[in-house]
Amino acid sequence: MAAVVAVSSLLLGAQTPAQHRTRLYLKDGSYQIVLSYTVAGSVVRFVSAERDGQTEEIPVGLIDFEATKRWEQQHFPAANGAAAQGPRIDPELAQEEAERASRTPEVAHDLRLPEREDLLALDTWRGTPELVPLTQSDGELNRQTGHNILRGILNPMASKHQIVVIKGERSQVQLHVDRPTLYLRVGDPAYGGHALTVDTHGSNTQPGKGDAPPEDSRYVIVRTDVRQGARVVASFDTGLLGGNGRQEDVVETNTELLPGGHWRKIVPRESLLIGEYALMEVLSDREINLGVWDFGVHPTAPENRDALRPEPKRAPQLEHRSPD
Repeated sequence: MAAVVAVSSLLLGAQTPAQHRTRLYLKDGSYQIVLSYTVAGSVVRFVSAERDGQTEEIPVGLIDFEATKRWEQQHFPAANGAAAQGPRIDPELAQEEAERASRTPEVAHDLRLPEREDLLALDTWRGTPELVPLTQSDGELNRQTGHNILRGILNPMASKHQIVVIKGERSQVQLHVDRPTLYLRVGDPAYGGHALTVDTHGSNTQPGKGDAPPEDSRYVIVRTDVRQGARVVASFDTGLLGGNGRQEDVVETNTELLPGGHWRKIVPRESLLIGEYALMEVLSDREINLGVWDFGVHPTAPENRDALRPEPKRAPQLEHRSPD
């Protein structure tokens, strides 16, 4: 969670109510003339006194806080007592910064989860980490970008049978790592999809509004059976999940709710062989979500078209000023 520190502006005196100008020194000896500045995680945000109050950012490692403090003490001695107490923590600003960061957390260097996708896989392409969006499909309904539910009941006494048929012999998403980390958006209906429910064991077979995904859902990765023109997801015994036994073509996962409660991290417990897979949500001991997220694992596949690449922050364009 990014720590946020708000540095209060110093006043020239009771007769000067306007916001004063101060110097924000850099370690190379140059400085910026600012109206105020704020330390927010790895950057310093400042309001420029020379560029019409524009808010800009500088990496915190470039700032010489000691030189900045000395200059303020020399030119605003009346404020030395307040400055000696150190920066003032602004709880409201800290909460806003933490909430913003939790919606788009960083999962690799300069690579953050986006605001408009619901499931992404952390992949690596030619040494560069990438986030690849996965779409949800049940083989019948159109592909969805949100998190939807199509409930299905598994009978533990029934023999193994197909439960989902996905069109096509190969997924549009091909990952290049054998243990991809998946990130699923949770608990945020403003960003997620609709909860569509079909009760497959009753008379109602038309999609309708259903409950939100359970918070205690489990997730498994099922290897699909590739047939002519389709990939088949076969049934499995949900009662055996979490035990010592291993079911063929079923890979269990470890899940972790990220700080802020907006994303769930899903990691397979074992490496995936080359092939076609589907991530499936287990709603209860007998109930599953027939809406699955399909992907393949092929190290030699081309780069995914919709992959999100790291976005390094642009270096600040600073005007060089010679020190006094």
